[in-house]
Amino acid sequence: MPAIAINKKAKFDYEMMETLSAGLVLSGPEVKSAKAGQVSLKGAFVVLKQRPGRLPEAYLLNATITPYKFAIPGSLDSTRSRKLLLTKKELGQLVGKTAQEGLTLVPLSLYTKNGLVKLDFAIARGKKKYDKREDIKKRDVKRQLQRLMKR
Repeated sequence: MPAIAINKKAKFDYEMMETLSAGLVLSGPEVKSAKAGQVSLKGAFVVLKQRPGRLPEAYLLNATITPYKFAIPGSLDSTRSRKLLLTKKELGQLVGKTAQEGLTLVPLSLYTKNGLVKLDFAIARGKKKYDKREDIKKRDVKRQLQRLMKR
C-alpha cells in the first residue's frame, strides 16, 4: 500500500491510542487527483456528526485535494468535507472513545488499496509541550548515536 499523503505533524503533536482504517466517499475527479498525489492532510481532522434518530457519521474536514486538471473547472471545492465509510460497530466504538475527555480523531495517511482510496486515522490524545521536548531530545540522541556508529 503506497501512501499518497502522510500527516507528519500528527505523530509529533499527538499520542496515538488506536489506529483505524476507513474508505472515503470521493467523486471521480477527486479520486484521479488523489491517486496522482495531489493531496494534503496538513491541518485536517476527523469529526463525528450526530443527527437526531440516526447513527453518527464520520467526516474528514480540511483535507485538501487539488482539483484534477482535466476536470470541469469550479466543479468541486478542494477542502469540502468528505464522508468516511465505517461500520456501525466502528462508529459506536468511536463515539464511546471520543466522549472521553481529551481524545480526538487525527488523520495519519491516505493510501490506495485495490484501486480504492483509504484513510488511516487514529484515536489520539494531544501532547503537552514538555512531551514534545522529550521527543526532540530522544530524536537528537538517536541521530548522534547513528553518526558515531558510522565512524
